[in-house]
Formats: sequence, C-alpha cells, structure tokens
Amino acid sequence: MTHPVPAFLPFALPEIGEEEIAEVVDALRSGWVTTGPKAKKFEAAFAEFLGEPQIECVAVNSATAGLHLALEAIGIGPGDEVITTTHTFTATAEVVRYLGADVVLVDIDPATLNIDIAAIEAAITPRTKAIIPVHYAGLAVDMLAVLDIARKHGLRVVEDAAHALPTTLEKELIGTLGSDACVFSFYANKTMTTGEGGMLVTRNAELAKRARVMRLHGMNRDAFDRFTAKVPSWYYEIVAPGFKYNMTDIAAALGLQQLKRLPGFLERRQAIAARYNEALADLPLVLPPDAPHGDTHSWHLYVLRLADDAGIERDAFIERMFALGIGCSVHYIPLHLQPYWRDRYGLKPEQFPHSQKAFERMVSIPLYTAMSDADVQRVIAAVRSILGR
Repeated sequence: MTHPVPAFLPFALPEIGEEEIAEVVDALRSGWVTTGPKAKKFEAAFAEFLGEPQIECVAVNSATAGLHLALEAIGIGPGDEVITTTHTFTATAEVVRYLGADVVLVDIDPATLNIDIAAIEAAITPRTKAIIPVHYAGLAVDMLAVLDIARKHGLRVVEDAAHALPTTLEKELIGTLGSDACVFSFYANKTMTTGEGGMLVTRNAELAKRARVMRLHGMNRDAFDRFTAKVPSWYYEIVAPGFKYNMTDIAAALGLQQLKRLPGFLERRQAIAARYNEALADLPLVLPPDAPHGDTHSWHLYVLRLADDAGIERDAFIERMFALGIGCSVHYIPLHLQPYWRDRYGLKPEQFPHSQKAFERMVSIPLYTAMSDADVQRVIAAVRSILGR
C-alpha cells in the first residue's frame, strides 16, 4: 500500500481572509485605485496602532523606498558614510548608494544576530552621518545604546524595522523610539502584508513633509488633493526631482484589514515559536533568542543554527528538508560576500567573523500564521529526523 506524498510546505505564505478581499473589492469599485482615501486611512490607522499622537506615517510602495526617502530627507549625500550591519538584505545598504554616500558595514552580536554596538562606535569617522540598525528576525536592537552613540557623535538614526512589527523594547513599540525615522515592510512574507509596501514613521514633521513630496515626483500636491477639491485645483508645482514611491489604495486596502489582525497574527507566531523552542531544545542546534522578559519578539523569522556537532552541513540540511517537502531559506547571505559590496569595499569574511559563522550554519524554517498545528509538527519531525533524534 502506497501512502500519499504530503504537499510541499512552502517557507512562507500570507494569510489573506474575506475581510481583506472585501476591502480590496471596495477600493476597486470606488474608482480610486492609486494613492487616495484608503492610503490616508491606512496611515492614520498605523499611527493609531503605534499610539503616539506626534508620530507621522508616510505610506510607500516598499520599505526600500521608505529607507531611501528617510535618508534623502536627513540630507545624506556624496562624501557621507552610513554605518549598518553586514547581516541584512541588500536594500538596507543600497539606499545609501542611491544618494552617492558610502556604506560602512560592521559585524553582528553572535547571540542576537543584531548589529554589534561596540563595532558601530569603532567604525565612526569624521565622514559618518548616520546609523541604520536592523531589527533582525523581529528581535529589537539595543536602541538605547545606538541612540546614545548617535547623540554623543551627532549622528542621525534610521531604523530598518522590516522585521519588527510589532516588536517592543523596554515595553515601547519599535517605531516610537527616539530615532529620526523608522521604516516597516509589508512585503508578502512579513508579519502583515500589503503585497508590496512599507511605512515610514517619524516624529519629525519636516522629515515627513519632505518624504511626502519626494515619494511622488517632488510634487507639492498629490492627486487625491487635486482631484477631490471642491474648486478647480489642477495646479501643482515640482519642487524637487522626486521619486515614484507612493502606495496604491489597492495595497492600502489590504493593509487596513491586516493591521486589525496583527495582534492575532503575533499570538499565532509566538505560539509556533514556543512550540519549536520546546520541541527542538535537545538537538545540536543554536535556537534563536527570544526578547527579554516583558518585551515582544515579532517572530518574523525563526532562524536555527547548526551546532558544531550537528553532523551535517547547512546546505545538505536544506536539501534534506526540501526532499521531505519543506521549504527553508537563509537570512542572509551577508553583504560582505555579495560581489558588489565585496568588490567595492574590498571586504573579506575574516572582517566579520560572527556574521560569517552564523551564515555558514543558519537555516530559516517555516513560521507563518497560515500554518496548521500539523504543519508545525511536520517541520519538527523533519528537523528531528535529519539530526538523528
């Protein structure tokens, strides 16, 4: 008797419900599908979620766009240096190069996989203008230390919070701390999604104003303002050579409903992470760190690291998982190994020993809200079978 082969379990899937579909249909039927009333409503809802009346939210078509807008607004340009971690997706760094500035990459803390605070301070030169900390996998960077360094050296801080919704530090939500700007991602595999999209968050009214102008061609009035006015108001002015970074109402419609579900999404992600922690604790693995007691890890990613005595190489482990019908990924191939960054700055793995070692042993296993308990158990069984337990 043959048993049916279980369907392939992908690394990540969004959870889209009837509420999201209805909201998108409402946008389509309204006739307003680009940036309009839903985008404004989404920005307001996001600010309300963060719970800070002084915060301004600027909806954009990606977190990459948000990071670019934030750096442009604080005046980063040729001759400047911006410090960030090598252990991130290239978007974190590439936005610095968009503006003609240089990236200075530093290593990570081997326990948290977040940027090494001491390495930030050691990398500061007279050209340094800003720091981009990355809240890796959904665990908060020690922002109090980062902000202290920034104050001491007169630097600006833009948080890459693509993984960090709704992460907390000292019980405060990421996005409400003292940085110049904080940027979230709503890409398809994030803790909530708009398909593609992001949100730039800041308390600085001038920064927000500049970002709004630059997200739409440097135009001083957006189409919603011009086309919904009660008197003819076709006139606008181009005040800067801007970009095309606006979020559509179709995407914002998804976001409005996903944001309402975010607390439930977090609860499910926490439950899956807790199940993994319990079931994999006796294996030759380094399990991901949780947030300190009283704080929240968003659990965007669940990243295993194979221990020295695991008896299998990382690539072979992923191949075995795939053969068992389970998708995995690696977060990330560090920037110091990527040809562009390696060659431009003459980078070598030995400059980043913690990131390099983590990369060689890390695997991201599936963790997303659409997983059933049976799916979670299947991942656990696969990991245990490969590691011989």
